This record gives sequence, C-alpha cells and structure tokens, in this order.
Amino acid sequence: MRNEGLGSWLTRRLEKSGGKVAVVHGERTLTYGQLHDRSARLATALSRAGVGPGDRVGFLGENSPAFVETMFAAGALGAVLVPLNTRLAVPEIRYQLEDAGVSALVHDGALSGLAEASARGMAGVVRWVVAEEAPDGTPTLESVIAGAEPWAEDVPVALEDLAVILYTSGTTGRPKGACLTHGNFTWNCFNVLVDYDVAADEVALMISPMFHVASLGMGVLPTLLKGATLVLESKFEPGRVLRLIEQHRVTWLSGVPTTYQLLCEHPDWESTDLSSLRKLTCGGSAVPMRVLDAYENRGLAFTASYGMTETSPGATNLPAAKSREKAGSSGLPHFFSDVKIVDPAGQEVGPGEQGEILLSGPNVIKQYWNRPDAASSFEGEWFHSGDMGYLDEDGYLFVSDRIKDMIISGGENVYPAEVEAAILELPGVASVAVIGVPDEKWGEVPHAVVVPREGAEVTAATIQEHLDGRLARYKIPRTLSLVEEMPRTASGKIRKNVLRERAAR
Repeated sequence: MRNEGLGSWLTRRLEKSGGKVAVVHGERTLTYGQLHDRSARLATALSRAGVGPGDRVGFLGENSPAFVETMFAAGALGAVLVPLNTRLAVPEIRYQLEDAGVSALVHDGALSGLAEASARGMAGVVRWVVAEEAPDGTPTLESVIAGAEPWAEDVPVALEDLAVILYTSGTTGRPKGACLTHGNFTWNCFNVLVDYDVAADEVALMISPMFHVASLGMGVLPTLLKGATLVLESKFEPGRVLRLIEQHRVTWLSGVPTTYQLLCEHPDWESTDLSSLRKLTCGGSAVPMRVLDAYENRGLAFTASYGMTETSPGATNLPAAKSREKAGSSGLPHFFSDVKIVDPAGQEVGPGEQGEILLSGPNVIKQYWNRPDAASSFEGEWFHSGDMGYLDEDGYLFVSDRIKDMIISGGENVYPAEVEAAILELPGVASVAVIGVPDEKWGEVPHAVVVPREGAEVTAATIQEHLDGRLARYKIPRTLSLVEEMPRTASGKIRKNVLRERAAR
C-alpha cells in the first residue's frame, strides 16, 4: 500500500481479524470488518464534500465509534483530524476551527448548538451530526455513510505527513496546535506495545476523552493496532465503570489519579469482580499512596507514565514492579525515546541535579501549527518540555514541576508538585495546589490552596504538622486557602495562574 499512515490500518487489520470485535459502545458492537466498511464509506463522503490530502476535518464529540470512524476516514484520504474539546466555549472552539482551517466538522447531536454557533459564518465548512435525526436539517453521519460506497483509492501517505492537530490546553495565551504525524503516533504505539506488553486479547476500557492525546495515543491507537477490543465510555461515572469492568472482563484500564481514586472510593469497589484486570496505566501526576494501597489490596498495581501532547504522548513509564521502590518517579524513557536534563545554559547535568527535561524520539513533534514564534521549543532533535526534573543514578525520571510554577523562596527552589504530593497524603484533602505568594523577607513563600473532602476539617496547622519533618521548612506552606473547586483548563489541569491572580487581590 502507498498509504503508510493510520488510514491504512483498518485495511491491513481486515485481512487478519475482520470478524473480531473492534469497538463496544453501550449496546452497540462493531467488528473490524464493520469499522473498516463504515470508515471507508465515510472517506468517500468526505472526498465528495471536497476533502482531500492535507485538508482538516474537525470532530466535536464524546467517546464513540464516530470518532474512530472519522479519524480513519480522514487518514484514508491523507486528510488531518482536528479533535475538539467538548468542554470548551464557543469562542475557544471557533478559534481552533479558524486557526486549523477546518473544512468539515462532525459533531455529536447533543452538541449541535455549540457546533453551529462555533462554525457560524465560516464559509465552506461542511457539518454532519452524529444523531438519528437533526431538527435543523443537518445531514446525519448515518445517512452520509449509507449513501456512499467504500473508498477504494490508495492515497499516498508518508509517515512524516501530518495526521492530527491537537491543541494544547493553553494555561496562558492562545492554545497551540501540536502537529502530530502518522509517524509520531506509529512510533508511540510501538513504545506502548513494547513497554506495556499489549496483547491481542486485550479489552481496553477508555474512560478518558479521546480528544485528549493520552486516551488517543496511549490507549485507542495501540489497542486497534494490535487488533484488540476497545470499550468506549462517553462519560466517566465510577459505578458504571466498575460494572463495565465486570461485564466485559476488561483487561486494561487507563486514567489519571483522580479517576482511580473515585473508583476505589465507590461503594461497589469491594464487591466488584476485578479479576480480569491486568494493566492499570496512569498519567498526569503521581498516584497518592492511599490510592496505591487500595489497588494493591486488590492485587492490582499501576504503571505510571510521563508525557505530553508533543510526545504523542508517551515519554517515560514506570513499571508496576517498581511502583514502591521508585515511588514518585515517572520511570525510564520509553523504548524508542530519550530524555536528558539540562541547566539554564543548555548543558547536560548529572544524576540528582535539577534542570529542564528535554525529550527526543520519533514520537516527538517537530512543530506547532501556524506558530513560527514557538520554534524555540525545538532544538535540533530535542524538544524543550518546560518541565523541571532530575534523573536518579539508575536513570529514572523524577518530574519536579513546570518551570513557570517553580517557587524561589529565599534563594531556595521549591517545586510545588513535591509539596502537593505530600499534602495529598492527608485523608481530608481531595485536591491541592501550591503556589508562590509575595513575601517581604523571602521574596515569595509557598501558599496551599485546598479542596477538602466533604465533612473534613483542614487547617494550615494540620498541613504544617503533617509536613514537619517530611519536607524542608522553607517548602512548607505558611498560609492556606480553602475552596470548593479548583479552576481548571478544559483538559483538567489546575490553572495556577488564576490561583495566583486570586491570591494577589
């Protein structure tokens, strides 16, 4: 085949496992053969609508087969998928549609109002809705697929060609579109298959949204490349997830620490049959020890990871067998990835020395969409992550914090992530963020912002007593703010810039 990219995967997989279940969504099941047929018909429909190589196709919706079908249909044409975050507001989605130059938009029926408002006035944008019928007359995806014959042309697509534009969360300024190639995703999948030992009989439950790179790159694509089965959930609800694990004999679950915490705190946790689970992959931040304990008590262990949109997203992983010995670490570089730590002058530092984390490998992007101003992030083969960390004597990565979030108190560096991890050990703390606030004597000092658990009493004295002897005194927050919820980006990251603005008032 001349198509070396994602768009060729279903054709290649058809010969090997056409009758095997590829996707489960609610009561609906699609085999690899059915998924191939629907995606091929959608490719024809997109082509008829004027979409060709390099053109951008947007998808606005929750996890569903339609996302997968749109992705592979675009790939078959050599077009580029632009997944859109359903939690964004109209101006934010509008910006991404215009910035990417989207020419076709597939969206959930429940999001018709959001999609119409976001694309209003954009000439030439074709809109199709994932619904049984659309009151406003927008063509449905089902009717479009039913009215087209399967795409049969073998469009030349190289691994270095653009596959997906994923917009970063943009905690400051406009979000940037990360240009992920077919090669980026393919090599990331190789890393996952090697380091997570993915098998063809996996049943992978996707509870994180596929419009984020973690779910797409670390779960969906490796599962489909291997010919295993995806169980897609549109919304995360702990009790339902526990039922699905038992019902579908799920073998692989991926998520962030918060989702795992909510699962083990659910009333059905102890009574649910979890014996099918053999992989728990977790990213975003370190798993709190109390959550680690809850899973180990059920015979389960985590594989932790570190990465970002720009690395497709895997950079490092910590095997479950090392979760205690290397607690707090994000692990070793993935098989086809490299990591180094440099000082402000760009010189590589030794084990245990803090510096910026630089990443390299065929899974790392080379540019942002329409952002030549961001070229400084790329230095030859190395990508500047903007994260601080160090490598221990065994080469394991420990992530300290974002460079811009580091607190300098009396000349000492304070890494909020380290302080937050220690505070999270308190059972009364549901969520925490540590920021720097001005101080006449020390320049700035740590300040904790905490969301307490329902019914729990958390005070500054409680936190200080807990941290005394665990951390250096200059790292211990002097003051505390209690809030009902954290301000977060659309991808769930705490917006520390907002917390700093509030603290300055």
